[in-house]
Amino acid sequence: MKPGTKLKSAVCGTEVVVIRCAGGSIECGGAAMSEGAVPAGEPSADFAGGSVTGKRYVDAGGTIELLCVKPGKGSLALGGVALQLKDAKPLPASD
Repeated sequence: MKPGTKLKSAVCGTEVVVIRCAGGSIECGGAAMSEGAVPAGEPSADFAGGSVTGKRYVDAGGTIELLCVKPGKGSLALGGVALQLKDAKPLPASD
């Protein structure tokens, strides 16, 4: 997978664009995401926290970064480990 790839969830309406990826299985709602997935079914109860449009999601090691372009009911994960919202960089002081 390379940067710019658009992935769709197999269990909800979530769509993401890959910003950075070092490998691994990207999942949403407990099911693997793919470029041509058609949503069917419901997200797993463990991964049903939802995703937010315009937010970036990263793993603890910073090896993957995804930009959510369409929200859904499923939570994003990498190999079964939930991804976190990326914190915004603080702006420099204008003093």
